[in-house]
Amino acid sequence: MSGNVTFTMIKPQAVADGKMGKIIDKIIEGGFKIKALKYTRLSKEQAMKFYAVHKERPFYGSLVDFMTSGPIVAAILEKDDAVAAYRKYIGSTNPADAEPGTIRALYATSLEKNAVHGSDSDDNAIIEGNFFFSEFERA
Repeated sequence: MSGNVTFTMIKPQAVADGKMGKIIDKIIEGGFKIKALKYTRLSKEQAMKFYAVHKERPFYGSLVDFMTSGPIVAAILEKDDAVAAYRKYIGSTNPADAEPGTIRALYATSLEKNAVHGSDSDDNAIIEGNFFFSEFERA
């Protein structure tokens, strides 16, 4: 059974490029309800922990460096079948392959600087949301 929540982050490059508001507007236009929202900056230790699943991959170090290079926006989103719906809505990880009109097609600048993160499973959506938000911080 699919869940009704997912987690997203607007990545440092998109925030630095002034795309934060446009991306949040696009998320709302897509029918997602924002249940929690936070503007913050990851420490190196936090980024290493969040992306620990990629620790053995060659891009891990550059990913951690990028994700700590500036502020991010973390959010928990709600919609029916949220994980699948959001992953389709944001488009392919590589913006060159993303469908026109998707968040990554509109706002990503490269494979690494692909504007937003989206949970890849219902279980990870819960884990990732819990990483950033307490119960008190959720609507």
